[in-house]
Amino acid sequence: MSSSLPSSCKLRRKFHLNAMHKPGDVVLGGLFEVHYTSVFPERTFTSQPNQPSCQGFDPPGFRHAVTMAFAIDEINKNSTLLPNVTLGYSLYDNCATLAIGFSAAMSLASGREEQFLLQENCLGAPPVLGIVGDPFSTFSIAISNVLGLFKLPIVSYFATCSCLSDRQRFPSFFRMIPSDAFQVRAMIQILKRFGWTWAGLLVSDDDYGLHAARSFQSDLARSGGGCLAYSEVLPWGDNPAELKRIVEVMTKSTARVVIVFAHQIHMIQLMEEVVRQNVTTLQWIASEAWALLDGLHTPAFMPYLRGTLGIAIRRGKIPGLRDFLLRINHVQHLNNSYDNSMVKQFWEYTFQCRFAPLPAGWVEAGGEVCTGLEDLENVETEVLDVSNLRPEYNIYKAVYALAYALDDMLRCVPGRGPFSGHSCATLQTLEPWQLVYYLEKVNFTTTFGDQVSFDENGDALPIYDIMNWLWLPDGRTKVQSVGVVKMSASKGEAPRSVCSESCPPGTRMARKRGMPVCCFDCIPCSEGMISNETDSMECTSCPEDYWSNPQRDHCIPKKMEFLSYYEPLGICLTTASLLGTFICAVVLGIFTYHRSTPMVRANNSELSFLLLVSLKLCFLCSLLFIGRPKLWTCQLRHAAFGISFVLCVSCILVKTMVVLAVFKASKPGGGDSLKWFGVLQQRGTVMVLTSIQAAICTAWLASASPAPYKNTQYQNDMIVYECVVGSTVGFAVLLGYIGLLAILSFLLAILARNLPDNFNEAKLITFSMLIFCAVWVAFVPAYVNSPGKYADAVEVFAILASSFGLLVALFGPKCYIILLRPERNTKKAIMGRGTTKS
Repeated sequence: MSSSLPSSCKLRRKFHLNAMHKPGDVVLGGLFEVHYTSVFPERTFTSQPNQPSCQGFDPPGFRHAVTMAFAIDEINKNSTLLPNVTLGYSLYDNCATLAIGFSAAMSLASGREEQFLLQENCLGAPPVLGIVGDPFSTFSIAISNVLGLFKLPIVSYFATCSCLSDRQRFPSFFRMIPSDAFQVRAMIQILKRFGWTWAGLLVSDDDYGLHAARSFQSDLARSGGGCLAYSEVLPWGDNPAELKRIVEVMTKSTARVVIVFAHQIHMIQLMEEVVRQNVTTLQWIASEAWALLDGLHTPAFMPYLRGTLGIAIRRGKIPGLRDFLLRINHVQHLNNSYDNSMVKQFWEYTFQCRFAPLPAGWVEAGGEVCTGLEDLENVETEVLDVSNLRPEYNIYKAVYALAYALDDMLRCVPGRGPFSGHSCATLQTLEPWQLVYYLEKVNFTTTFGDQVSFDENGDALPIYDIMNWLWLPDGRTKVQSVGVVKMSASKGEAPRSVCSESCPPGTRMARKRGMPVCCFDCIPCSEGMISNETDSMECTSCPEDYWSNPQRDHCIPKKMEFLSYYEPLGICLTTASLLGTFICAVVLGIFTYHRSTPMVRANNSELSFLLLVSLKLCFLCSLLFIGRPKLWTCQLRHAAFGISFVLCVSCILVKTMVVLAVFKASKPGGGDSLKWFGVLQQRGTVMVLTSIQAAICTAWLASASPAPYKNTQYQNDMIVYECVVGSTVGFAVLLGYIGLLAILSFLLAILARNLPDNFNEAKLITFSMLIFCAVWVAFVPAYVNSPGKYADAVEVFAILASSFGLLVALFGPKCYIILLRPERNTKKAIMGRGTTKS
């Protein structure tokens, strides 16, 4: 606000903040959480605004502030880093309150002078050259939104919100802790490591938690590592009804893993409700904000939090820090002013005493008065615990990053600088954006061996430790770094946390309607389809010659079906075929041995021998229908069958015609009929009739030859290996021609059936052709309705049945007379007993 003097300005209001200061040539600012809450008094209409009261002294927060003081003191003693320059500091307590933290940041940027003169040339260094802090993401966003306009460098040691990586919005913001984007990825890796695909997410109601929730949900969906059963926002302040509702959601859910991005106050309130509802068997995963929170390591909370896995920032070592902490009394001037009120409050908290002016009734109530000479080594205080320096290590690196950037800037050689006209910056003309330029390029290695640099977004190299909370039998809590996630020693195994169990091979996932992607049913693959991986989205079809196994997890070759020599049906048919061939050979031998007897010589013995040979061929051709179909067997089987049977039926037909001719010749005036049925004519007739069938077969094979075919129409899981006829017309003509000759023979035999007994072979022919025709008439419907190999079996059976019928009917009675009744094998007996007609 402008004063009465036109050339000066004064602060409209001075903020009374807990602070710790040290003068220097260059001053660095710091923002820390030394108290974890604050109380704002009710507003009044007095002239003086009411100041908030910070409550709940936080020893680790004070140690954070002192760590910055130690780092600056160490740099001032370093003769090679910033020689001839003394660093000072102004450290403020944000009291975990945005209004206080923002006020502290404005105080650092504007200075503490109540009134100062305006300079037209705007020369002079700013009150602070850079700020280390703020630890909270929300505070850092608010502060950077304003101070970023002036390019004042801010290096946070604990703000992790991924939104702060937006260089357009926060051009001068840097941080020593990795972004939540990296932390989220680390947590997803933990989930994958243990197979936890079903988890709950709890976040604080601020930028830290809400940005983490968005990042976690998007990264989890993109990684395919699982999904969230629920996502809830933890309230600020005292809201027991909302906390009760959230814990009830956790209880009802089947998710056993809970991921929490929240702060200390949230976790304490949440765990109080968890204990109240006795929610056990949960696996907690902690963000860096509470992964190392000692306030949760209590006998009340640890039965519920044991086995917790946490993401913690990098642990480091800072030699000399503990000795510096022990010298606080000698380094700082303890007084009642606000300049060093942090040290005063630490002293009163640690020794449970009060500095003057004393509160009313303090002495009367037995309270101690602080002298400032108390010995820190004689009291147990958390401040002196330097065994697990994590935020402190980030603070230490942040101070050194600013120091190295300033050192690089001061070593600039005029005429070779990076700014306009190759100029360099000086302390007297320094502008904050110039230090930002050097801070972006800073690169150094700490005494602990860690490299420090920033990427294009101002983020440090992402380094995390994975912590595991162990609840020891003696009641103590041990938080150990496991490097890679290990199972809790007290539980023995990792809990299961899935919405639906993984779908095994042989099934596919089908999402449940209205549920997250992690909730699904496992549907078995259909026949002929498989899935050979766990959690397959779809089943894949097997190749044409393959079929799914019963488990539907891999394809196996389809069963190949054909009429085999090795199966019972094939063995029976083969045996029958060979038996028929053998009987034909025996009969042929009998007839050859007795060829001079009247029984053999009657009615053209040559046709009888030819008939026996053709029957043998009929029996043998049936073997071509058994076994794995090949091209030559498919082509030969029907041709051999057709020609053999035509040869056989032709012989029978000629025999029948000879019988009729002989009977006609025995009548008066019929002598000329036999001249047309001599031996040559009989041979010629058989050859012509057989040649016609051979011509039919040749034309059929030449035009549309039968061929092997893999038929899958009968059964999907089986290949029926069969011979396709190629041309149905050709096959029908072949069978029709056989049928024509058979019917003709049958009709002629019927005409001759009542001839005198001396011509009784006509009766045998009639009976044999009756059997033949009956077999083949029954064959057609049976063949058409028989699938696969059974069609071949029907055809073989028809061949064998008709062949046996002809063999037995035609040659059975003759063999009976030749072998068992030789007295009837005479010309007199054959011509008719007691007659002289012949």
